[in-house]
Amino acid sequence: MLLVIGNRNYSSWSLRPWLAMKAHGIAFDEKRIHLYAAGSKEEILRYSHAGKVPVLQDGGTTVWESLAILEYLAERYPRLWPRDAAERATARSLAAEMHAGFAELRQHMSMNVRKRYPGKGRTPEVLADIARVTAIWAQAKGPFLFGEFGAVDAMYAPVVLRFRTYGVEGPNRSYMDAMLALPAMREWIDAAEREPESIPSLDMYG
Repeated sequence: MLLVIGNRNYSSWSLRPWLAMKAHGIAFDEKRIHLYAAGSKEEILRYSHAGKVPVLQDGGTTVWESLAILEYLAERYPRLWPRDAAERATARSLAAEMHAGFAELRQHMSMNVRKRYPGKGRTPEVLADIARVTAIWAQAKGPFLFGEFGAVDAMYAPVVLRFRTYGVEGPNRSYMDAMLALPAMREWIDAAEREPESIPSLDMYG
């Protein structure tokens, strides 16, 4: 399989399937495309007509959108979702909520692994998003949301990095610590910090 991703420092959507595959030992090749550079859009279109990353290619099958990629992988690796049917339904609901929601958090606290913006981006709407995320994390049944790391945790991984960047502290520090200690997450962070490219429009607060 080939996973096409964007810049690790900024591409929250790319992180999700990459982290799930790494954490679960799913073998894949990687193609990283520098976003917003000359020719990058055309290069992405070589892999997906949607023109966005991430993209998973598996033989003649192409899957795009993070959640769709995770669902595709889960057909082959069922452990990505909880074994219990009720927990699996809840996990899928939480993943879909993250996929479709939290627009204010995304807008005002974009993912930026290398930067630190403590106290920035805290509009009333963002604070409401933060409260909802922390309420979700408070339900964690172990170090991760359903005990073992799974697809739903991969969906929330970029928020962990956002909270790290913007200095968001809360009652769910143990969940953040577990996510940040995950070897695959450390690998992503280390690679993001070594990336040579910067995208000024995404360095929101200087």
